[in-house]
Amino acid sequence: MDGAMPHKTPMHRTWLRLPGWLRSILNNRKALAGILILTFFFIVALLAPWLSPTAPQRMLGRPHDPPSEKYLLGTTRQGQDVSAQMVYGAGGSLRVGFLTGTIVIAIAIAIGVTAGYVGGVTDEVLSLITNIFLTVGGLPLIIVVAALIEKPGPDTIILVLSITGWAWGARVLRSQTLALRNSEFVEAARVSGEPLWRIIAVEILPNMTSLVVSAWIGAVLYAILAQAALEFIGLGDPNSVTWGTILYWAQNNQALLTGAWWTFIPPGLAISAVGLALILINYGIDEITNPRLAKS
Repeated sequence: MDGAMPHKTPMHRTWLRLPGWLRSILNNRKALAGILILTFFFIVALLAPWLSPTAPQRMLGRPHDPPSEKYLLGTTRQGQDVSAQMVYGAGGSLRVGFLTGTIVIAIAIAIGVTAGYVGGVTDEVLSLITNIFLTVGGLPLIIVVAALIEKPGPDTIILVLSITGWAWGARVLRSQTLALRNSEFVEAARVSGEPLWRIIAVEILPNMTSLVVSAWIGAVLYAILAQAALEFIGLGDPNSVTWGTILYWAQNNQALLTGAWWTFIPPGLAISAVGLALILINYGIDEITNPRLAKS
């Protein structure tokens, strides 16, 4: 019949039940592309034992065998399967990046939002601590720690980057909290007797979603790149399997001089792809929270 309502399939009804913010992200091409790329790497990391039953450090073939039907990404100087190392290395690199980013943003929220909302002496003390940590570089500190520890590994990198990487995010969140703490909805919550944690969690943080996500994405990306750089120059654990250690062994075995491009291009592309995915998600969230960017 003309004018009849279109039939709604179960898939359509499920789509309507999705939260509004999730539908907005899935409707944004940049954010969706970034999520799909990250999802691919997470699936590879989770299914590593099934995707590559071969141990990544097992010597199987001849040194520097080029890519073939038997070894899709060739072998290393030690005869190890590069594709197996790439699959298992995804988990190590993603673990460092996302765990570090989560710890960093948690510290930044706790210190930055508390300083901005409470104010007074608390703000002065926390701001002083933040300023001190802003002058401490994460990479130089890791180099010093690596010199003191016999076998520095991914956990050392996570610890040092988490301790030194929260200050910038805390400064940004403090500034935004200062702008929000005198808003009408915050004043209403304060007058009604809401506890501090609830005012911060329910009234203030939801209005800083884009800033929090942006700071978190930046911390994750920085941690992944820092880990790869440190392991590339030999300051990580060469016995662990990550994309950074693959680059380290490729450089140590003079892969560039011998033309063994398959030992350093795949991990470089993987790190770049994860970085691109995070940047696309960040751009997509910016467009969702600021419609003017989507029109430009």
